[in-house]
Amino acid sequence: MNAPVRVVLADDQTLVRAGLAALLGLAAGIEVVGEASDGREALDVVAATRPDVLLLDLRMPVLDGLGTLEALAGAEHRPAVLVLTTFDDDDLVVAALRAGARGYLLKDVTLDEVVEGVLTLARGDRLVQPAVTARVLDRLAAAPLAERVPAGPAVSMTPRETEVLRLLAAGWSNREIGRGLHLAEGTVKNHVSAIMLKLGVRDRTRAVVRALDLGLVGR
Repeated sequence: MNAPVRVVLADDQTLVRAGLAALLGLAAGIEVVGEASDGREALDVVAATRPDVLLLDLRMPVLDGLGTLEALAGAEHRPAVLVLTTFDDDDLVVAALRAGARGYLLKDVTLDEVVEGVLTLARGDRLVQPAVTARVLDRLAAAPLAERVPAGPAVSMTPRETEVLRLLAAGWSNREIGRGLHLAEGTVKNHVSAIMLKLGVRDRTRAVVRALDLGLVGR
């Protein structure tokens, strides 16, 4: 039997945090191992409990979510971070992903969607709420090229890599991409590795953020 996914909750609203802890505690395969009311406390709890996933709000006292993500980048233990927030702000989405978040959900999602998000990140995949992803993609695609991050050396993707990259940006897992493109999951992993190498990044999230900045994916 697989060990449960260990989760820490960081949210300054006591009722929200307690409610999430109670509900996630009922979900199969998930164990809530700690709670925090601000970012600084979250860092201490993460260091003490070493969870697999951190559910993180962005607006908190003492140290906010973005500051927490930046601090985690240099921490000994770095859990996968799923942002769960009420703030539907494109700049915050991009900033959180750039800072290392692997998932981004708004608090109007269902419990099932939160559970699936936790399990998805625990598997090593990423998850951004489709409506949020689509809106950010549209905004970046519509932005003048001068407003995007300079491309530096030209990045050339094969047609298949471009297809895989677009599905990554839409939040698809390797398994889902394989099914959608009729490819073996191992083949998808090889394409993802090639994409990350070409973009000069070390994970899927940064690959998507870099691709958005360079205009490699859009409408």
